[in-house]
Amino acid sequence: MKNKNLTLPIIIVSVAVPLAVAFLILVPSVKINFGFNTSVLPLFHATLNATVAILLLASLWFIRHGQVQAHKWTNLLAVVLSAIFLVSYVIYHASNPSTLYGDLNRDGHLDDAEKAAAGGLRYVYYVILTSHILLSGIIIPFVLFTLQRAFQEKFDKHRKLARITWPLWLYVAVTGVIVYVMVSKYY
Repeated sequence: MKNKNLTLPIIIVSVAVPLAVAFLILVPSVKINFGFNTSVLPLFHATLNATVAILLLASLWFIRHGQVQAHKWTNLLAVVLSAIFLVSYVIYHASNPSTLYGDLNRDGHLDDAEKAAAGGLRYVYYVILTSHILLSGIIIPFVLFTLQRAFQEKFDKHRKLARITWPLWLYVAVTGVIVYVMVSKYY
């Protein structure tokens, strides 16, 4: 792994994953029955996001206190949990329609009464959701290239890129939990 250049696979994954997720969300007629109840997955996703956020905070603490091995393992666990999240997220969106903020009757459409009931908080939700979605696509190559540089023992480049990756990844993880908390009553 130390001498391998994984740039092409990282680019392929970084493009393919957001395209697949966008397809599943934007083409609602494509839904798959996986043979089990996938409606519980959003809570699982929020739990994974919260755990990743905690791991990222721990990782920062570990590296600032010279505990390199603990830093390494917390980051690897955060990557594994993020990968599990991604697979589960695709399964959920491949089998369920998107949930609209304010959709009290869960019919997939917001009428004027539902919009009024959701109020201005609906706009806050969509700002957070939009930033979360955009950054969740952008963070993929950052995480993978940061990880690659660590495995290649290019620690100066790893550190430089991690200064960008870490806050973006933490933001994505935390806003994932916030989005869940805000929309959960409409599932």
